[in-house]
Amino acid sequence: MAEGVLMPKAGITVEECIITEWLKKKGDKVAVGEILFTYETDKATFECESTAEGEILEVFYAEGDEVPVLEVVCAIGQPGESMDNLKGGEGAAPEEHQPAAGKTANEPIANTTADETEVPTICQVTEPTALTVNTDMKISPRARMTASAMGVNPALANPTGPDGRIVEKDVRDYAVNRPLQDVAEPVEANPEVMSNIPKVENEYEDIKFSGVRKATAKAMTRSLTLMAQLTHQHSFDATTIQALRKDLKQRGEVLNMSDITLNDMVLFAVSRVLLNHQDLNANMLEENSVRRFKHVHLGMAVDTSKGLFVPVIRYADRMSLEEISIEAKRIAKLCQEGKVTPDMMSGGTFTVSNLGSLGVEMFTPVINPPQIGILGVCGINTRVREMNGELKGYPSMGLSLTYDHRAVDGSPASRFMKELCTALENLNLMLMK
Repeated sequence: MAEGVLMPKAGITVEECIITEWLKKKGDKVAVGEILFTYETDKATFECESTAEGEILEVFYAEGDEVPVLEVVCAIGQPGESMDNLKGGEGAAPEEHQPAAGKTANEPIANTTADETEVPTICQVTEPTALTVNTDMKISPRARMTASAMGVNPALANPTGPDGRIVEKDVRDYAVNRPLQDVAEPVEANPEVMSNIPKVENEYEDIKFSGVRKATAKAMTRSLTLMAQLTHQHSFDATTIQALRKDLKQRGEVLNMSDITLNDMVLFAVSRVLLNHQDLNANMLEENSVRRFKHVHLGMAVDTSKGLFVPVIRYADRMSLEEISIEAKRIAKLCQEGKVTPDMMSGGTFTVSNLGSLGVEMFTPVINPPQIGILGVCGINTRVREMNGELKGYPSMGLSLTYDHRAVDGSPASRFMKELCTALENLNLMLMK
């Protein structure tokens, strides 16, 4: 009997992965340890190795397909072996192929599918997931959610799943290819004008979202839909931190601190001030309650060629300025190299997003659920104020705090920002504590 390869579960928060490249094809011989394909989560790229020897008898998903974790991806065995127990996509296996009780996480384990049956796997994974079925229609939960998000009637999709079941791909195919209705008749252009305009082929290009872009879109839509978000704009005198940065750059090599940036200083100040404002150092729970944290696990937004990553600096409140600087650079490099894992981006209690280097003067950062707050760091501009009866210029750095108004009111949020601005204006004294 042929064995099925399941899409591995790369991290406890991952629900689906995208196949990026098949390194083996149908008919190829594979040995134990050979890489079958590469796949990416919303944030990282991985390789799936074979733990069985034989021939690839069938490939159920192509490059670019989004595959739920623990779904059958391909079958491996000897030519002529039965694959009746394996079905691509959201299929299932007969009950006689269920694994014996007592399997460990490092042994081949089973995937509980929507039909409450199981298939064997040859890829090492961590845990099975269960899917539910809506009995009113033969449609997978993911397909139903996709149809709702895209505003289409799933009943009109062509089912390709087992037993006439509508799967997510069916809904997406229908949404793309559905006939246009109620489209106004086009107005004919002036032929004399059009004759002077050169004809252009391929006037546009359709680009599918990458895994990172899809994850970001999903998270941001959920954030703005479920939360009552409000943003406060503040600013502070950046004279002290600019002077400190200049001094460290010139003389910091003695203490190995020459690479400390203004963003590192903001991260340090936030990690300390948050401890005095626990309503913002918290996560929102589903049951309309909050979970306050005794330590600060600081999310840091990182811009990469693949999209936005938000790795977490854990126990930032216990780190020195130098340690925060080192850790921030380490995880940012992992993001740039595509080596960050989903678990490295989970568990954050508050996030900092810095757009100051891009000339942003103020913005409204979007909260990363289930967190309650996010700080946007803006650029430095010269502002004027009265000092001893004279107008003098000073460097002003903007800060934008977005918070969930369900959990935090305006006054507590403003007190946090006031203390943070004071801390940054006196960071040299703060470092002496």
